[in-house]
Amino acid sequence: MDTIIEGIRNRKGQRIVTIDLRKIKEAPVEMMVICEGVSSTQVSSIADEIDDYVRTQTHVHPLSIAGQENAEWIALDYGTIFVHVMQREPRAYYDIEHLWADGKVTELPEIL
Repeated sequence: MDTIIEGIRNRKGQRIVTIDLRKIKEAPVEMMVICEGVSSTQVSSIADEIDDYVRTQTHVHPLSIAGQENAEWIALDYGTIFVHVMQREPRAYYDIEHLWADGKVTELPEIL
């Protein structure tokens, strides 16, 4: 997961949140990572960097990537970790952090 977060930070992803879902029996994954970009270009760039950086550092490929067409919300599925890279408006609307608030939600500090 640290490699995913480094990839996000490499492209200046904002408001990074992790959600530990391991104690929730119905959860589809063990962990979620959520971040946002200010435009479709940045969201796409963040998702590409996560994919490239994780692959380079760990030789792990995502099982699937969805949402690249409009880049409002791109999801990368790493099996036990699901990554959401979103623009601000869809992130506020879908409010994934609230949806999975039964998990351990951790807001990571911004790196300036």
